[in-house]
Amino acid sequence: MMKRAEPFGQVETISSDDSSDSDSGDDKYQKTSGNGAIDKPAKLGTAESDALMRRAKMYEEYMRDIPIPSHRKAVIPFNSWQGLAKSMKQLYGQPLHYLTNVLLKEWDHSNDGVNHDGRLLDEIFHPVRAEAIVWAVEEIHRLTSSHHHLAKLWAEVPLHQAYVDAIHPQTWN
Repeated sequence: MMKRAEPFGQVETISSDDSSDSDSGDDKYQKTSGNGAIDKPAKLGTAESDALMRRAKMYEEYMRDIPIPSHRKAVIPFNSWQGLAKSMKQLYGQPLHYLTNVLLKEWDHSNDGVNHDGRLLDEIFHPVRAEAIVWAVEEIHRLTSSHHHLAKLWAEVPLHQAYVDAIHPQTWN
Protein backbone atom coordinates (compact mmCIF):
# COMPACT_ATOMS: atom_id res chain seq x y z
CA MET A 1 0.00 0.00 0.00
CA MET A 2 1.27 3.42 -0.95
CA LYS A 3 1.86 5.83 1.93
CA ARG A 4 0.74 9.37 1.22
CA ALA A 5 1.92 12.61 2.70
CA GLU A 6 -0.56 14.68 4.66
CA PRO A 7 -2.18 17.17 2.29
CA PHE A 8 -1.36 20.45 4.01
CA GLY A 9 1.99 20.07 5.70
CA GLN A 10 4.21 23.04 6.38
CA VAL A 11 2.80 26.33 5.16
CA GLU A 12 5.13 28.97 3.81
CA THR A 13 4.11 32.62 3.60
CA ILE A 14 5.00 34.34 0.39
CA SER A 15 4.36 37.85 -0.81
CA SER A 16 2.82 38.65 -4.13
CA ASP A 17 3.46 41.65 -6.32
CA ASP A 18 0.49 41.32 -8.62
CA SER A 19 0.81 44.43 -10.71
CA SER A 20 -1.23 43.03 -13.57
CA ASP A 21 -4.33 44.96 -14.58
CA SER A 22 -7.34 42.70 -14.15
CA ASP A 23 -9.62 45.16 -15.96
CA SER A 24 -7.71 45.07 -19.22
CA GLY A 25 -10.75 43.97 -21.24
CA ASP A 26 -12.57 40.77 -22.02
CA ASP A 27 -11.57 40.49 -25.68
CA LYS A 28 -8.36 38.62 -24.89
CA TYR A 29 -10.53 35.88 -23.35
CA GLN A 30 -12.94 35.47 -26.25
CA LYS A 31 -14.00 31.93 -26.87
CA THR A 32 -13.08 30.31 -30.14
CA SER A 33 -14.53 27.29 -31.82
CA GLY A 34 -12.46 24.39 -33.11
CA ASN A 35 -11.86 26.14 -36.45
CA GLY A 36 -10.42 29.26 -34.80
CA ALA A 37 -13.44 31.49 -35.44
CA ILE A 38 -14.68 33.55 -32.53
CA ASP A 39 -17.97 32.27 -31.13
CA LYS A 40 -20.62 34.95 -30.99
CA PRO A 41 -23.14 34.84 -28.16
CA ALA A 42 -26.80 34.73 -29.02
CA LYS A 43 -28.43 38.15 -28.87
CA LEU A 44 -31.00 38.36 -26.09
CA GLY A 45 -33.93 40.71 -25.99
CA THR A 46 -34.23 43.15 -23.10
CA ALA A 47 -36.86 41.05 -21.32
CA GLU A 48 -34.77 37.89 -21.70
CA SER A 49 -31.65 39.69 -20.57
CA ASP A 50 -33.43 41.15 -17.52
CA ALA A 51 -34.83 37.72 -16.61
CA LEU A 52 -31.39 36.15 -16.92
CA MET A 53 -29.89 38.90 -14.74
CA ARG A 54 -32.59 38.33 -12.07
CA ARG A 55 -31.98 34.57 -12.13
CA ALA A 56 -28.22 35.09 -11.83
CA LYS A 57 -28.71 37.48 -8.90
CA MET A 58 -31.03 35.03 -7.09
CA TYR A 59 -28.58 32.22 -7.77
CA GLU A 60 -25.59 34.18 -6.41
CA GLU A 61 -27.53 35.25 -3.29
CA TYR A 62 -28.60 31.67 -2.63
CA MET A 63 -25.10 30.24 -3.17
CA ARG A 64 -23.53 32.83 -0.82
CA ASP A 65 -25.82 31.64 1.97
CA ILE A 66 -24.68 28.00 1.79
CA PRO A 67 -21.83 27.41 4.24
CA ILE A 68 -18.74 25.55 3.06
CA PRO A 69 -18.44 22.33 5.13
CA SER A 70 -15.93 22.69 7.92
CA HIS A 71 -15.37 18.97 8.55
CA ARG A 72 -14.53 16.21 6.12
CA LYS A 73 -17.04 13.37 6.21
CA ALA A 74 -15.05 10.71 4.33
CA VAL A 75 -12.12 10.12 2.01
CA ILE A 76 -13.56 10.11 -1.50
CA PRO A 77 -11.73 8.04 -4.12
CA PHE A 78 -12.06 9.59 -7.60
CA ASN A 79 -11.05 9.06 -11.22
CA SER A 80 -12.10 12.50 -12.52
CA TRP A 81 -12.64 15.96 -11.09
CA GLN A 82 -16.29 15.85 -12.12
CA GLY A 83 -16.62 12.45 -10.44
CA LEU A 84 -15.18 13.90 -7.24
CA ALA A 85 -17.63 16.80 -7.46
CA LYS A 86 -20.58 14.43 -7.91
CA SER A 87 -19.53 12.42 -4.86
CA MET A 88 -19.03 15.60 -2.82
CA LYS A 89 -22.51 16.85 -3.77
CA GLN A 90 -24.04 13.55 -2.65
CA LEU A 91 -22.01 13.29 0.55
CA TYR A 92 -22.54 16.89 1.72
CA GLY A 93 -26.01 17.35 0.24
CA GLN A 94 -25.29 20.69 -1.37
CA PRO A 95 -24.73 22.04 -4.87
CA LEU A 96 -21.49 23.36 -6.28
CA HIS A 97 -21.34 26.74 -7.97
CA TYR A 98 -21.80 26.92 -11.74
CA LEU A 99 -18.27 28.27 -12.15
CA THR A 100 -16.83 25.42 -10.06
CA ASN A 101 -18.64 22.84 -12.20
CA VAL A 102 -17.34 24.47 -15.40
CA LEU A 103 -13.79 24.64 -14.03
CA LEU A 104 -13.80 20.96 -13.01
CA LYS A 105 -15.05 20.02 -16.48
CA GLU A 106 -12.13 21.99 -17.96
CA TRP A 107 -9.68 20.24 -15.62
CA ASP A 108 -10.98 16.88 -16.81
CA HIS A 109 -10.70 17.90 -20.47
CA SER A 110 -7.18 19.24 -19.95
CA ASN A 111 -6.24 15.80 -18.64
CA ASP A 112 -7.54 13.91 -21.71
CA GLY A 113 -4.88 11.89 -23.45
CA VAL A 114 -2.21 12.47 -20.80
CA ASN A 115 -0.39 9.30 -19.81
CA HIS A 116 0.05 9.10 -16.05
CA ASP A 117 1.79 5.71 -16.16
CA GLY A 118 -1.49 3.96 -15.45
CA ARG A 119 -2.11 5.88 -12.23
CA LEU A 120 -5.60 7.05 -11.37
CA LEU A 121 -6.24 10.69 -10.54
CA ASP A 122 -6.67 9.93 -6.83
CA GLU A 123 -3.20 8.40 -6.86
CA ILE A 124 -1.78 11.62 -8.26
CA PHE A 125 -3.74 13.93 -5.96
CA HIS A 126 -4.49 12.78 -2.43
CA PRO A 127 -8.32 12.62 -2.14
CA VAL A 128 -8.32 14.81 0.97
CA ARG A 129 -6.19 17.45 -0.73
CA ALA A 130 -8.27 17.27 -3.91
CA GLU A 131 -11.46 17.79 -1.91
CA ALA A 132 -9.87 20.73 -0.07
CA ILE A 133 -8.92 22.27 -3.43
CA VAL A 134 -12.47 21.96 -4.72
CA TRP A 135 -13.90 23.52 -1.53
CA ALA A 136 -11.39 26.39 -1.74
CA VAL A 137 -12.35 27.08 -5.36
CA GLU A 138 -16.02 26.77 -4.41
CA GLU A 139 -15.61 29.33 -1.63
CA ILE A 140 -13.99 31.77 -4.05
CA HIS A 141 -16.86 31.33 -6.51
CA ARG A 142 -19.58 31.60 -3.86
CA LEU A 143 -18.18 34.69 -2.19
CA THR A 144 -16.72 36.72 -5.04
CA SER A 145 -18.66 35.99 -8.23
CA SER A 146 -20.68 38.79 -9.76
CA HIS A 147 -24.21 38.08 -10.94
CA HIS A 148 -23.49 40.42 -13.88
CA HIS A 149 -20.59 38.22 -14.95
CA LEU A 150 -22.62 35.06 -14.42
CA ALA A 151 -25.56 36.40 -16.47
CA LYS A 152 -23.13 37.33 -19.25
CA LEU A 153 -21.67 33.81 -19.24
CA TRP A 154 -25.12 32.23 -19.20
CA ALA A 155 -26.18 34.36 -22.17
CA GLU A 156 -23.15 33.12 -24.12
CA VAL A 157 -23.71 29.43 -23.33
CA PRO A 158 -27.12 28.15 -24.45
CA LEU A 159 -26.80 24.93 -22.42
CA HIS A 160 -25.54 26.57 -19.21
CA GLN A 161 -28.25 24.78 -17.20
CA ALA A 162 -26.24 21.55 -17.54
CA TYR A 163 -23.74 23.03 -15.07
CA VAL A 164 -26.22 24.65 -12.67
CA ASP A 165 -26.91 22.20 -9.86
CA ALA A 166 -30.56 22.07 -8.82
CA ILE A 167 -31.06 24.43 -5.90
CA HIS A 168 -34.61 25.68 -6.35
CA PRO A 169 -36.40 23.00 -8.36
CA GLN A 170 -39.29 25.37 -9.13
CA THR A 171 -36.90 28.10 -10.33
CA TRP A 172 -33.98 26.30 -11.96
CA ASN A 173 -35.42 23.22 -13.69
